[in-house]
Amino acid sequence: MIEEVNSNNQANYLIPANSKRGLLIMGSFYIKDLILFGSGVLLTVIILILFEPGNLPMIIVTILPALITGLLVMPIPNYHNTLTVILSIINFYSKREKFKWEGWSFYEETNSTK
Repeated sequence: MIEEVNSNNQANYLIPANSKRGLLIMGSFYIKDLILFGSGVLLTVIILILFEPGNLPMIIVTILPALITGLLVMPIPNYHNTLTVILSIINFYSKREKFKWEGWSFYEETNSTK
């Protein structure tokens, strides 16, 4: 945080725009993101221990939980991560609200005579 003094001898504090990143683990992840990714990796390890993958399709199925959770917590621009984008899209389409118009119309016709 940077402190500046204006002409009235009052302190102004400038907070950097990326100050939220300091609250995140490694600057990108919440604890729930790491728990989600850790559970996917743990499930992958358990599947690897229980079933010995012998061919390519079985290897892909075995690695799939870690791959899916890794893609869900992957940071992307303008959103926190991919999971946030998916939840925003679901929220937008499932909880649409209809707003009743009340107010003035700028393009309202007038009854003026010329």
